[in-house]
This record gives sequence, C-alpha cells and structure tokens, in this order.
Amino acid sequence: MKVFFDERQRLHDPRFRLQDGKVVLNPDRPDRVAELLRGARAAGLTPEPSTDHGMAPLAALHTPRYLSFLRTIYDRRLAEVPDLAEVVPGRIVPERARVYGWQTEAQIGYHNTDTSCPISAKSWDAIYWSAQTALSGADEILSGARRAYALSRPSGHHAYREVAGGFCFLNNSGIAAEYLRARGHRPAILDIDVHHGNGTQGIFYERDDVLTISLHVDPEQFYPYYSGGAQECGAAAGIGYNLNLPLARGTDTEGYLAALDRALDQIACFGASVVVVAQGLDAHEDDPFHGLGVTTAGFARIGRAIAGLGLPVLSVQEGGYMQPSLHANLTSLLEGLQSA
Repeated sequence: MKVFFDERQRLHDPRFRLQDGKVVLNPDRPDRVAELLRGARAAGLTPEPSTDHGMAPLAALHTPRYLSFLRTIYDRRLAEVPDLAEVVPGRIVPERARVYGWQTEAQIGYHNTDTSCPISAKSWDAIYWSAQTALSGADEILSGARRAYALSRPSGHHAYREVAGGFCFLNNSGIAAEYLRARGHRPAILDIDVHHGNGTQGIFYERDDVLTISLHVDPEQFYPYYSGGAQECGAAAGIGYNLNLPLARGTDTEGYLAALDRALDQIACFGASVVVVAQGLDAHEDDPFHGLGVTTAGFARIGRAIAGLGLPVLSVQEGGYMQPSLHANLTSLLEGLQSA
C-alpha cells in the first residue's frame, strides 16, 4: 500500500473561522499533515510524490468558472483591497439559480456556503495538489494495486460542483471516483467522516453510475445541518443510488459498525468494482468536534470490514483534527484496510 502526498498541500494556512460570534483559529491547520504522515509511516507506508494530471479531471466534476474563482480570487481581490490577508465571504447567495456576478465580492458570496474556507496567497497551490494527490492514488488502483491512501489536504467532501464549504474546496473523493469511472470502473464512494458528505451527495445525486453512501452524525444535531437525512436517497436517475446513515451523536464503535454493515451490503449489491473511502478520522471519541465515540481500535475494525468486501480501496483523507490520537487512529485504520 502506498501513500501519496505533495508538500505544497501544507501551504494552505487558514486563520479565519467564525464561531459563536467570534473570530477563532481555523482548525484545518497545516500541522495536521505531520501527524497524518506519522500515522501512515507507523502503518508501514512510505510517502510518494503526487503527479500532475492537469485541470481536465478537476473540470470533469467542477465548473470552469469555479476553478477560475479558486485560482484567481485572492490576487483579484488583493488588487482591490491592498491589506487583504484572506478572502472570506461577507454575504452568502440565498438562491444560486439566478444571476451570476463577475465582481469579486459577488463571486465570493456565490462560491461559498459558509465562512470556513478562507483563501490566502498560497491556498490554490494546496487545493490543486490535494486533488492531484487523490488522482495519484486513483492511478495506483488503475495500475493493479489493491490499496492506496491519498493524504489529501485540504479536504473535499463538503465541496459541491461550484461551492466551497466546511474547510473543503475541491471534492477530492468525487474527482477520484469520476476519474476511475471514466476508465472503466464502477465506483462506490463510502464516506466515513463524522460529518455528512453533502457536497459529494449534491454532485452525484441524480446519477446512477456512482453509488454514494455517508455515515455521519444526524444533521439535526450536527454540521452541515441542512442535508444528510435518511430520506435523501437520490433524484431522477439517481433514486436509490444515494444512502445516508445518520447516527445519534455519541454513537459508539458497535453502533457505528452496525450501520457500516448496511453500507457494505449496498456496495456489494451495487456491483462496485472499487471503493473510494472518504476517510474522515473525526468519528473518534476524542476529536475536537465530539460527534461520535469510535475508539482507536474501532478504526481497525472499520478498516477490516471494508477490506472484507474484497474490492480495491482508495482512501482519500477528509477530516480528523488535532488531538493526541490522530496519528494512531490513522495507523489503526490503514492496518485494518491492509488486513485482506
């Protein structure tokens, strides 16, 4: 099993986050990378550099105007606001089906769901290489490998086709799944992050060629609040191809594994040829968001259960924030995935 990572992914160093009326430090810190690499090495993985696949695989899932926004907005806004530190929305568009404005402030409001995705001078480099890292992992699967881990940072599963949110800019897991699908695979995306993969659901909601499943804290109790209910099962051709398994806040390892069994059954019945795991580690009992109660040993059991499908698995890093067990949780999960 190989782990892919590009050093430029450390360059995104967000400061702004609004919480309870106060500006606080954004939790998606670059120092997460060191802990994740530590965990990967402890599982016997040696980091390999990511390769550049260009813009086309990104544009297969995200619109050109959104990619242009992410790539250029900091410099464009800096020309208007010379003391600019980070691009953060001051307003959010209530209805995106109407006018699309080309002014910087209009685009900032259009392309964000919340204030958690500040963009600074080097953010695009990290965002771009996070997606390229997921694609590098997909190439490893295409080469015949049974397992690969893409240490993608910043994360991606809250990113819609042209809207950022929840620390996510490009939907790395979705980009990898679409890349694999276009090359003959029948992918299932299994999201094990503590938060609902709302962006992934939104992108694939009317499609039947990619199965999307998310295990997460019930959105009545937890971010993203407005999606992730069990009744959301797809639309048009996608009816029955989206499965949400919302869990009560605080659900422990046993409860989590019971829900995971349902997810794995659906993946088998879909006839998936590859599983893309949107790999959050924030379901852990000590994660700063305190959503679920999965133990460190529980992550190994999650990994073994997924491996038990007998399918190739590409794990793409999503959440999991700074706490003493972060590296150990990753080691546990990766060891479980390599058990079969």
